[in-house]
Order: sequence, then structure tokens, then C-alpha cells
Amino acid sequence: MFGKRSVSEPVFGKPAKSSGPDAPPRVVPEMPAAPAPTAKAPPQAVPMAPVRSAAPQVARVTENRSDDYYQIKSTIFNALIDTIDLAQLAQLDPESAREEIRDIVNEIISIKAVVMSIAEQEHLLQDICNDVLGYGPLEPLLARDDIADIMVNGANRVFIEVAGKVQLTNIRFRDNAQLMNICQRIVSQVGRRVDESSPICDARLLDGSRVNVIGPPLSLDGPTLTIRKFKKDKLTLEDLVKFGSISPDGARVLQVIGRCRCNVLISGGTGSGKTTLLNCMTAYIDAEERVITCEDAAELQLQQPHVVRLETRPPNLEGQGQITMRDLVKNCLRMRPERIIVGEVRGPEAFDLLQAMNTGHDGSMGTLHANSPREAMSRLEAMITMGGYALPMKTIREMIVGSIDVIIQAERLRDGSRRITKITEVIGTEGEVVITQDLVSYEVIGEDETGRLKGKHVGTGIVRPAFWERASYYNLEKELADALDKVNQ
Repeated sequence: MFGKRSVSEPVFGKPAKSSGPDAPPRVVPEMPAAPAPTAKAPPQAVPMAPVRSAAPQVARVTENRSDDYYQIKSTIFNALIDTIDLAQLAQLDPESAREEIRDIVNEIISIKAVVMSIAEQEHLLQDICNDVLGYGPLEPLLARDDIADIMVNGANRVFIEVAGKVQLTNIRFRDNAQLMNICQRIVSQVGRRVDESSPICDARLLDGSRVNVIGPPLSLDGPTLTIRKFKKDKLTLEDLVKFGSISPDGARVLQVIGRCRCNVLISGGTGSGKTTLLNCMTAYIDAEERVITCEDAAELQLQQPHVVRLETRPPNLEGQGQITMRDLVKNCLRMRPERIIVGEVRGPEAFDLLQAMNTGHDGSMGTLHANSPREAMSRLEAMITMGGYALPMKTIREMIVGSIDVIIQAERLRDGSRRITKITEVIGTEGEVVITQDLVSYEVIGEDETGRLKGKHVGTGIVRPAFWERASYYNLEKELADALDKVNQ
């Protein structure tokens, strides 16, 4: 049934074209990604400003593709869509569907007498299979584990981040319609939508990678897609030590903080590794504890057996049914949690999280955007006031002091490396001022011949932190003392 056939024969039981006067009209299944049949080359990129010397280098992700290649691909793709029955193709498993598409494309190439090398033909087959079954030109980027971010700025400009540096690739889409179709394919897998009425969407890939889409009319040069990838192998604190993000003794301090159920806030800028660090910290949660996570797009990868994952929901077409982060955090308190993990604190839910931390849910954690531990507390104050609470500032600060035990600052340095720059504990208040003290800090001491920054993690001389009694309660005071002694040397 699925063997070789002439393109003029029925495919998947689909009637072939007929030129007879009595032939019924042929209905071709619609496919959002398919462009109108045309022999013209795809639209050229919009001319850019003169390239400066500091412009990013083009990353050779795939072989160079000429305009002729894209024209041939468009012609063969249109012929494939006119030939194949997409409804029956969808019933096949991915591997069988991919083989069927390859067989038909090979026949089309033979019939149209397309002159291509074996390597070009193999690239063409792979690209068309990805267009129909996968994420099109994004597939080779998603397959690479060394890429941290994929940034698509319209159909003709795709950037990636490798080793902390942003590079321009030679990947491009057929047109903005194909890019938008792939965006819709991604977000529909998690029950989200993106279109003109709802042009902004947060979603995730099946591997947990975070996805943001913003399309026309808000994005003027075509849909903009941003994918924050996560490594297939979950990172641990030991991996962060190997990367130099934290010293071995500093990692031992973090282990004690996680195991003795301190309330932890991880702050940092965009791309500084907050979520990765939060994943590492959750590894020290006991398997017997009931953990509930609240996220905008589920990306945490907890390994404990008793984990409940919650995710916010955007409004529907009528503007109804939205579930916010604050709704999730408030509902957590009715679910008998032992720890609450908030993927990112960004609004009035900060008040409910602090209340949870202060009412028996020790060991709760969250992340927020801030450039320093003190700025993180200022942002918490601002978020609480955003919720409309008419509380005196002194009361808010006392609530923060009573809830947060440790703030861990993550930072992305100018050479692209990510470091844990501060481990800071919250001591108390003096008047209306919150008192903090650093346990560990990162000092930059120079750079090597390649421009990479050199530095070291040093202790600040504190040997008995404020959470000492908590560590003693869990029989971890000796381990904490030994780690602090070594980090202070």
C-alpha cells in the first residue's frame, strides 16, 4: 500500500487529478504551512544597515543553501502537498510517515528531472520531512545540546546562543507563513494559541524547553520566536562546580541550605541560570516531602516521587477563564504542601508566597529578576504593593525578613559565563532597614589571554550564620561549619 508509485496514481486512496469534463472537483486537504504554488524564489531578507566589525559571526549550522535550492524545495513541497493525503498520513507513526514522504519526494524529483547531488537531495528530503512532521528549519538547532537559546527574528534571521555568545546562523524559513505555522504547532501541543487576536504566548516544548511567541501585528517584521532550551541531562550542583559556577565548598553550603529547609529566593538577570540553579537546589528535597510547583510554563524537572505540577492558563477567546500565578499559589495552601516552588515571582503572588513561607511551609523556593540581593527585596516590596495591599512599608519588610532566609544571586558575566556571585542571608531589621550579610561572594581577579574572566569564590568570615539553629535541628551543623571554614580560608 505504501510502496513506490507514480505521482499520478492515487496516494493513500486519494483520487488522482483528472482533466475529463465529468471529473468531480478534487479536494486537497488544507495545510496552514503550505504556500501558494509558485515557481518564484522566496522573498529576500529586508536590507539591513551596514554591518559593523562587532557584528555576530554566522554560525554554520547547516550547509549553505542557495536561492535555487529554496526555489526547488518550494516547488517540490507544493507538488507533495498536491499529491499526499495529510489526513491518512497523520494516522501513521512518525517513522512510517517519514519514510512515506521520502518515497514520494524521490518520485517527484525523478519526474521533474531535478538535477541535484546526492548530498543536496538528502538535505532536501530531510528538510521537507521536518517541514511536514516536525519544526521545519528549527529541527537541527533543537537537536544540538550545546545551544542555550534559539532566537528567530522573522523568517530570514535566526540567532543562537552557544557558550554564552550570540551568533547569527544561516538557517531561514520559507516565509513568515511557515514560521507562524510552526509557532502554532508548538503552542497547540500545550493547549495554547497564537494568532492576531492573541499575538503573545508562553508555551513549552515536550522536553521542557521554554517558548515565547509574539506575532503580527505586534511584531512588525514577522513572527518572533524565542526558545530557551534545557539540556537533556539534568544539571546538578556537581556539574555547576565543574563549570566553575560555584566552588566545591560553596556548593556544600548550598546543599546544607537545601537540606535544612531554608526558604530560598534565587535572583538574577535574564539568562543568568536562575531556573537551572533552582532545579539543582530541589535535588536536596527529601523524597518523602510533598512538593507543589507553580509556573507560567512548566519547566522545572523535579525528581522526587511526590510532586504536583501546576501551570497558569491564559484567557480564552472571550477573555474568560484565566488562571493567574496568584490563583495557583493561593490554591496551593489548600493542597497540604510541605514545600511550594514558584518558577518565577513577578507579581502580587509574592504576598501569598511570603505568607506560605511564614506559616509552616519551610523550604519553599522561588526565583525573580533582580541585579543584587538587596534589589531582590526591593522588588518583593514593589510586587506586594502591586497587589493593592495598603500595608506600611515597615510591616512589609518585617514580613520579608520573617519569610526569606537566604538569597542566592546568579549572574551572567560579560564573557558569557554564568556564576553564583553571592550567597546572602537575611538577618533582620534595624528600624526600617533590612539587614543582610554575605556568606560567599565571587571576586573577579582578571582575565586570561582568550578574554575569559578569572575569579574565585571567597568567604566573608562568617562562621555561624543566622540559620545555624535550623541546620543544627537537622544535624547538619558540623557539615555547615566545615564548609564555611574551608570557604573562608
